Amino acid sequence: MSLAVWFLDTVLISYKDIAKPRFESEFFSVIAEPSNIKWLLVGFIFFSIAIFNLLFSSFSTARSESILKKMQLLSSASFSLGHGGNDSQKVMGIIAAAVAVYLNTHPNVNMSFGWFDLDVVLPSEKNGVKIDGKMPEWIPIACYGAIAAGTLSGGWKIVKTMGSKITKVTAFEGVVAESAGALTLFMTEHFKIPVSTTHTITGSIIGVGVTKRISAVRWGVTVKLLWAWILTIPVSALIAALLYYFIKLF
Repeated sequence: MSLAVWFLDTVLISYKDIAKPRFESEFFSVIAEPSNIKWLLVGFIFFSIAIFNLLFSSFSTARSESILKKMQLLSSASFSLGHGGNDSQKVMGIIAAAVAVYLNTHPNVNMSFGWFDLDVVLPSEKNGVKIDGKMPEWIPIACYGAIAAGTLSGGWKIVKTMGSKITKVTAFEGVVAESAGALTLFMTEHFKIPVSTTHTITGSIIGVGVTKRISAVRWGVTVKLLWAWILTIPVSALIAALLYYFIKLF
């Protein structure tokens, strides 16, 4: 717990380092800073689990399950935040780069169409001067909306696979897996390392399953997932190439 306090102290942005404080109060400005929210969530979950473990022996099974199910709301929210911060930002970068290339190849194009603004500036450095990037709001909104729509349309199949087919996940194991996945995504996002959210949560669930016993994990399902991940890149590349040549014909 002392190491957790030290870690949070190193990653949280202090009031004096916030460019545009949202409140006059230093306390609320630090809490409301977007880059601080994820670490505060993880810290709250970590200390909640730590305190819960210290008091676990005095709780009944029913009370423990009730507390853990409520904690899953926080841990799943943290993982969802990590999902958006990781997966959405990768897509944002691709769209922003595509728009920037289009603007460079069409210098006379009108860059502004009301809310649909194409004025994208990629971060760069010229003559030792750093140029901050600029991204219109419709790009992140579109990315977050696409992920939300995809989750709503087919998310339950993934939930069923992750929650029961790999290994039977209890409320406590769910909190641990989601918290571990969220922490991993926050760390990779902090160091700008693109990773797969699905890979992250799958590894976390396998980890909590192995702690019970190796046979608790259905390795046949895991192997199928691995094959799906391996095939995703070449199949996606092939479909993209076919679509490119098809659209190019018109």
